[in-house]
Amino acid sequence: MCLSGCPHPLNCIVPPHMLRVLALRGDDKMADMARTLLKQSEKLRDDRSDHATPPVEPPARGEVAALTRRSSGTRERSPFSPDRRIHDGEHRATLPGKLVRAEGDPETGDAEADLAYDAAGVVFSLYADCFQRNSLDGNGLPLIATVNHRRNYNNAFWDGSQMAYGNGDGKLFRSFIDLSVIAHEMAHGVTQHSGGLIYEGQSGALNESMSDVFAAITVQRHLGQSPAEADWIIGGGILAPGINGVGLRSMKAPGTAYRDDLLGQDPQPYHMDFYLSTPDDHGGVHINSGIPNHAFYLYCQYLGSPAWEKPGQIWYRALQELNNPLATFAEWSEATATAAIELYGLGSHEVTMLRRAWKLVGLPA
Repeated sequence: MCLSGCPHPLNCIVPPHMLRVLALRGDDKMADMARTLLKQSEKLRDDRSDHATPPVEPPARGEVAALTRRSSGTRERSPFSPDRRIHDGEHRATLPGKLVRAEGDPETGDAEADLAYDAAGVVFSLYADCFQRNSLDGNGLPLIATVNHRRNYNNAFWDGSQMAYGNGDGKLFRSFIDLSVIAHEMAHGVTQHSGGLIYEGQSGALNESMSDVFAAITVQRHLGQSPAEADWIIGGGILAPGINGVGLRSMKAPGTAYRDDLLGQDPQPYHMDFYLSTPDDHGGVHINSGIPNHAFYLYCQYLGSPAWEKPGQIWYRALQELNNPLATFAEWSEATATAAIELYGLGSHEVTMLRRAWKLVGLPA
C-alpha cells in the first residue's frame, strides 16, 4: 500500500484533519459520512499506486528561462487551445462517467457540467496566456473532469489524470464547482508534470501550497483584482449555510478560515515557529502549507502588482527549475529568490521584498 510515496497521490481539497474532526464531533450519520470519505480516499490512493507512472521530467533550464522571458508580464493571448472533456458521474463512483460536453460543444443545461467547462477554460487561459504553458502537462493534455461524482460527496480531487467534483451534502458543503477549488485541483496536475513534489512533509506542504497559490492567482486574474482587493480564500464558495467560516483556507490569515462546532478550528500556522510535526495527513501537508501560502500573500502585498504578473512569474519559474521533489521550505524560498534574481536582478526591489516576505514567516531567502 502506497499512501505517501506514490509519484502522484490522490489530492483532495477537503483535508483529512477536517474529516477526522467530523468523525469525532458529528452525530452518527455525520461521523459515518466522514469515516466513509476517509476510507474512500485511502482506497483511491491504493488504486492509483497500482497504476502509478513516473513523474514527467521538467523542462530544461534554458527552455524555462526563454519561456519566462517571453511571458513575463504579458497579457497577450497564447496560440494554445484547450481540450475540455466534461463527464457526468451520475452520482456513481466510476470515473470518468458519461461524456456530456467536449470542447466546442454547446451548453448542456446541467449547471454543474457547464460551470466546470467554463472554469477549466479560465484555468487553461492563465497558464497559456501568462506562462506559455499548453495545458497541465505543457503538451496539450486533455482536461478531463467528472461532475456529480458519487452521491452527496463532500470533496473534490485530482487523481493524476483527471478532476472529480462532488455536489456536497448541503449540510457541511455545497457544490465543489468553485473556481478556486477547480484551479487548486488542476494546479496539482501542473506540479505533477513539472518534476513533482513528493506528497510528504515539507515537500508535500509545498505541493499543496503551489495549488493554493495558483488557485488564488487564477481567481484574481479572472476577477481583475489587485492583491489588496482579493480575499485570498481557498474554497470560499463551498461551505454550507450555517457553517461558521469563510472557506477552507486563508492565505491572508492562516488559521482563521473557519471556527465551527462541527468542523473545529482552522489549524494552519502562518510562521515556522508554529510548524506542526504530525504523522497525520502525510506529515500535515494541508496544515503546514499555510506558511508558504502566507509568504506568497505578503510578497504580493509588498509589490502591489497583480499576482499573476511578477509574483506568479517567480513562483512558476522556480517550480519549473526546482528539480528537487523532496524540497524543504528553506530550499523553496531559496529557489524563489534565485528565480527573482534571474528575472529582475540581484539588487532589485522584487528581490528585496521577497526576502522580507520569507523572513516574516521565519524562513531565509
